[in-house]
Amino acid sequence: MSALSVRKALPMRRPTRPLAAGPWKFGGWIPFAVAGALACTAAGPATLSAQQGYFGRYGESSRSGPLREGLPDIPGGFSFCRLWYTQVRNEPGGLGWSTDYPRADRNLSLRVSELTSTPISYWGDGEPGIAAVRATDPNLFQCPFLFASDAGTAGFNPEEVIALRQYFLKGGFLWVDDFWGDAAFHHFTSEMAKALPEYEAVDLPMDHPLYSIVYRVEKVPQITALQFWAPGASTSERGAESAEPHIAAILDETGRILVLMSHNTDLADGWEREGDNAAFFDAFSPDAYAIGINVLVWIMTH
Repeated sequence: MSALSVRKALPMRRPTRPLAAGPWKFGGWIPFAVAGALACTAAGPATLSAQQGYFGRYGESSRSGPLREGLPDIPGGFSFCRLWYTQVRNEPGGLGWSTDYPRADRNLSLRVSELTSTPISYWGDGEPGIAAVRATDPNLFQCPFLFASDAGTAGFNPEEVIALRQYFLKGGFLWVDDFWGDAAFHHFTSEMAKALPEYEAVDLPMDHPLYSIVYRVEKVPQITALQFWAPGASTSERGAESAEPHIAAILDETGRILVLMSHNTDLADGWEREGDNAAFFDAFSPDAYAIGINVLVWIMTH
């Protein structure tokens, strides 16, 4: 199936109410064994939840902490875990670890449950099971999937480096997105070299089976932030320096992806902003979801 299949299957999601912050929850368990239980058969679109939408980036400021702590109360499926890192440098338009949070996390979780037969976890109040964890949080090892936005601003202290290395070598996976230009790429890969000095970042070629495990992705889309975008205008947020989007990866000696990097593109804005602007949705969200679902299914089954 091509990304066009996603476009046909996706009704535009309209935000209807704020995300409840709720009482902070603790507990829950998301074992690595969930990877063996995930089914990757694409399904038809399900009825959309009425509990949708929340904060936009307009007027946002960086969050000091997540909406909830701990892991979802009701495990048994995929949980979107975000890396809550320390910001050590600034990039234009970014908010550090909370960039695109929490809508991108929630929307991708809902879409993977609608467009595949993959179950997801939930909090006790019915919200999808999205979580944010520090690198030194023991809950990190219950998150087979970890995501970070604005990755070119992240820094890791020695304790975090040790924890991340253990996480990767025990089967963990990190996907970073929405970092633009040469300086951001160099900074992030230098940070990863502290944890994984024996491996180097390489481009992930378009014939890699990740690009076709559910939807056929023929090129990496360049998706810009909604507030930067205008129909017909350039989507490169750093001009000529970031004109070419690409996906790079750090792989181990067996070819397993430890770290995936979508660089010079903001795929998560295609998830976060799907209900904010119909033209933006049509231009970017189907491609963003095609890659997002492919990555999730690939990581959960390999």
